Amino acid sequence: MRWRHRRGQVGRMPKPRYIDFIPPSKIVFIPRDHQGNDLSRGPPVTLMPDELEALRLVYLEDMTQEEAAQRMGVSRGTIWRLLESGRKKLISALVNLQPIEIETVKEEK
Repeated sequence: MRWRHRRGQVGRMPKPRYIDFIPPSKIVFIPRDHQGNDLSRGPPVTLMPDELEALRLVYLEDMTQEEAAQRMGVSRGTIWRLLESGRKKLISALVNLQPIEIETVKEEK
């Protein structure tokens, strides 16, 4: 198999992922104490839109990974990796008191 070149890069083109929940702008959650003092330590953890959508579908909408994969147009393995990545990021941010940023979808030119 030969490598495919795209826009100067080598590899396969990414498969589009269908995301229902798209925040209008970047959202940042900052850890605070009960008096409102900022407790954040370290750099923010960035949650990507596809990770957020996978977490939303599986944990809020109570879909199976297979159903969520069909809804997003990806494989079940991809959903598993998105869930794993999203959970690790959220747990790290909560335990280490890091801000959580939720990115918006970048428009393609």
